[in-house]
Amino acid sequence: MTAAPADEIRAATAADVPAVRAVTDAAYRHYIARIGVVPAPMEADHAADVAAGQVYVTGDPDVLGVLVLVPHEDHLFLESVAVHPDAAGRGAGRRLLAFADAQARTLGLPEVRLYTNALMWENQELYPRYGYELVERRVDGPYDRFHYRKRLTGRPVVSGG
Repeated sequence: MTAAPADEIRAATAADVPAVRAVTDAAYRHYIARIGVVPAPMEADHAADVAAGQVYVTGDPDVLGVLVLVPHEDHLFLESVAVHPDAAGRGAGRRLLAFADAQARTLGLPEVRLYTNALMWENQELYPRYGYELVERRVDGPYDRFHYRKRLTGRPVVSGG
């Protein structure tokens, strides 16, 4: 059996659940002190999300990136994108975001939506570079979130570094 390309994105399997948890925890752990609460992706039921077919992974043989996508009637919700810090700067995040766009198009959905914590300022710089527009700021329980959407009307938008 030949190994999959390192940049391939595939549906996660039950065997991937520990790696999904580990990558998610590694990617979000440093935010706990900043936002004062455990980020929602760290508390997700990863096994249930994988069983529901909502989780995609990249990296071979080790999972380096995780994407959680939840289809809705009028959009694809990007619930979480996580790249292990050891793999930062290798393009995994960019590939995962492009995959989310492709999945939305495949499902015939006109946009991708996501949110990020107001104190995760890196994301507020990142998402607009990939075509996301800020829609609103809303407090959801303990989370102060910026909600974004990306309308999929043409070719993917990627600007800057």
